[in-house]
Amino acid sequence: MQMQHSFFVVLFVILLCIHQSLGIDMISVNHSIFGNQTIVSSGENFELGFFKPGTSKKYYLGIWYRNVIPQTVVWVANREKPLSATDMMSAELKVLDGNLVLITESKSLFWSTNISSTSSNSLVATISDDGNLIFSDGLNSTPPLWQSFDHPTDTWLPNAKTKYDKRSNTTKNIISWKNSEDPSPGLFSVEMDQSNRQFLLKWNRTEMYSATGPWNGRIFSLMPEMSLNSQRYNFTYVDNENESYFMYSVSNSHKIRLTLDVSGQIRHLIWVENLMEWQLFTTQPRQPCEVYASCGAFSICNKESASFCNCLTGFTPRSDADWDLNDHSGGCVRRLSLQCGTGKTKGSFLKNSEVTLPEHSQTVAAASAEECHSICLNDCSCNAYAYDTSACLIWNDELLNLMQLSPGDGGGSVIYTRLNALDQALGEVTKSGQLAVKLKVIISAVVVLAAVALCSFSYIYYRRKMAKRKANQQSTEGNPVPHWTEREAQNLIYENDKQDIAVPFFHLEKILAATDNFSDAHKLGQGGFGPVYKGIFSGGQEIAVKRLSSQSRQGIDEFRNKVILISKLQHRNLVRLLGYCITGYEQILLYEYMPNKSLDTFIFDQTLSKLLKWKKRFEIISGISRGLLYLHEDSRLRIIHRDLKTSNILLDQEMNPKISDFGLARIVEEKTTEANTKKVVGTYGYMSPEYALEGLFSIKSDVFSLGVVILEIVTGRRNTGFYQSKEASNLLGYAWNFWKEERALHLLDHSLLESCNPKEAMKCINIGLLCVQEDPGDRPTMSNVVTMLRSESMPIPKPNQPAFVSRKYVSNASPASSAKPHSSSKIELTITMEEGR
Repeated sequence: MQMQHSFFVVLFVILLCIHQSLGIDMISVNHSIFGNQTIVSSGENFELGFFKPGTSKKYYLGIWYRNVIPQTVVWVANREKPLSATDMMSAELKVLDGNLVLITESKSLFWSTNISSTSSNSLVATISDDGNLIFSDGLNSTPPLWQSFDHPTDTWLPNAKTKYDKRSNTTKNIISWKNSEDPSPGLFSVEMDQSNRQFLLKWNRTEMYSATGPWNGRIFSLMPEMSLNSQRYNFTYVDNENESYFMYSVSNSHKIRLTLDVSGQIRHLIWVENLMEWQLFTTQPRQPCEVYASCGAFSICNKESASFCNCLTGFTPRSDADWDLNDHSGGCVRRLSLQCGTGKTKGSFLKNSEVTLPEHSQTVAAASAEECHSICLNDCSCNAYAYDTSACLIWNDELLNLMQLSPGDGGGSVIYTRLNALDQALGEVTKSGQLAVKLKVIISAVVVLAAVALCSFSYIYYRRKMAKRKANQQSTEGNPVPHWTEREAQNLIYENDKQDIAVPFFHLEKILAATDNFSDAHKLGQGGFGPVYKGIFSGGQEIAVKRLSSQSRQGIDEFRNKVILISKLQHRNLVRLLGYCITGYEQILLYEYMPNKSLDTFIFDQTLSKLLKWKKRFEIISGISRGLLYLHEDSRLRIIHRDLKTSNILLDQEMNPKISDFGLARIVEEKTTEANTKKVVGTYGYMSPEYALEGLFSIKSDVFSLGVVILEIVTGRRNTGFYQSKEASNLLGYAWNFWKEERALHLLDHSLLESCNPKEAMKCINIGLLCVQEDPGDRPTMSNVVTMLRSESMPIPKPNQPAFVSRKYVSNASPASSAKPHSSSKIELTITMEEGR
């Protein structure tokens, strides 16, 4: 029963990832929304529904821009009471007892408009085209019973009033998110100072760190840039007996928002349609370090540093996960607690120069810097001290608002922060201490290296001895094992062809030693034709060793094919063959070692996929395309790969893609673009329909496979994945449905939403769909694909419906250019099923 419940939870979460617009802009007594349903404003500017920020497992009801990628949320209803995945199964936004409520089947209330109104059948909630959720009694009710503009979260939209209510003596504050994946109220807020007709920015609702200055009838006095925007904006400040409020409106159709960022800055952002990105116009305060306690306790803010916030020496972030999400509010904690002993166990101090001093210091009497130092050292609660000619300042509490000044700023102070005694021993205090520790480290390193060298020598000697013993055992068992010379191996491969092989022959003994006798500890993976091992030659060179299985059905023909083909191919996006070995029944290929394994291990893994940001994925798509172009048009031989897939794309140390596994590849004449076979071998999901059904393969078969790979890279989903629904049975059909609905960007892998370049993403989806069209004549050549990827201005044609493999292929190619098998020919079909690694 528990397993069944878990299955439905997972299924529901998957369905929730695909938002379903209902095509209406309101919720009424007889109409509610739940699950993945949304409502959209009449002009399709804004959308309301449930969302899950980033990698969070919590769900929220919110409003976001309809056609902006990445998703930009402007309002959150239940920011303090999120929904779990289980709650989402029955969560419903509905009109109930005179209120708009977010409720679950168990009657748990997660959010409500919380107003006193008479229950009526005419109550409706409407999302307007300026992003305001309006709850009213009838569509034309004025004023509304409730509206989201009166209850902002972190975003201030045009036409929204930020106000002070004189009747209730309350102000509606704008409050930052806690971090980029948690919309709960953060530390920073914007509130109206009604008495001085200005807005204040506060930390923890108490410490004011910035102000707009009073309203002078035209602009706020400390924000002169407002006068530069008089043609774009209309500013309104109203002060009457009931309320004081400020509002701005936009004189054109631009998407503009003011957001109180998790860093504590108000960010003025403008959506640039042709670039499909938000551009920062102004910030207040100007620098992140001007935000009070922006980096939390025991940290220092440096405006010249790329990360701004850094822990003081001897401290470490309280939460690495929060810092990764740009939430520094937790600050830093001591790596080692202070010791209140005597002598050296008391620890010492680190000098920090050219800084602004933290808040909340205490002044103590001290006649000299030495006495000030001694007072702090003997006080177990003292964390730092500063001394000048007039006073000794000490800090017994957290150090907040410490900022590093630039050399040209001037006016900086010096503060001494306390370290644990072990921090001092590690050499973090003085240069002499650093030198002593460095000497100790060097001596220790020499000793360790000597020990490692001795062990390595002994281990290599042992491996060579065992390799020779295994080779001798093989030669004396049941069937004698022939040992070919290099020339005999060449003759076997080339069938007495005397041309030279471009890669060297390796003896089995050397390969056994490099792989520790093909031990499981060295195994990298299992391919369709045998296992792959990591090997290390005695000189330290790393290699990938493919040991062809005797049960793989890959005989001498395929082996000959690989050696001939790969030895002649030289391109940065093709895996390089380093050598080969034939000994008895062993057929072995030696490749350059790819430390990051194959592409599929990254894009289909929920954790590893986050490491592949959009820029890198686009580079990988471009690299694969260039490698395939080389095979089709630029190499000395025209080669059709026939098994291009994500698991055959390997990644080097810099994550550069390299096409591998040429066991199924075929050489065709320079002017030949198509051929046929009675033995169809390949991987389900990547084979073109004409090859799978009729044995007809061509350079356009590889193009089809590339299209599948591109769509998998962009979406992070397998073509043969979980699309068993009414919409589509595979990724191609699924992507085609989104393309037809002009929602192609919704296909993007969720991990790409922050880093995505929407223009490039649309281009890749378009090219991917062009490559998987049913008629090979409609598919682009690889030269066209590469040109489209490189060009910023080249128009890209719209795709036709893709092939779904199970449908019958009908070619538009002329008879002269095709080489189809006769209808009576029997085609042998061998298909590899892709599985997750």
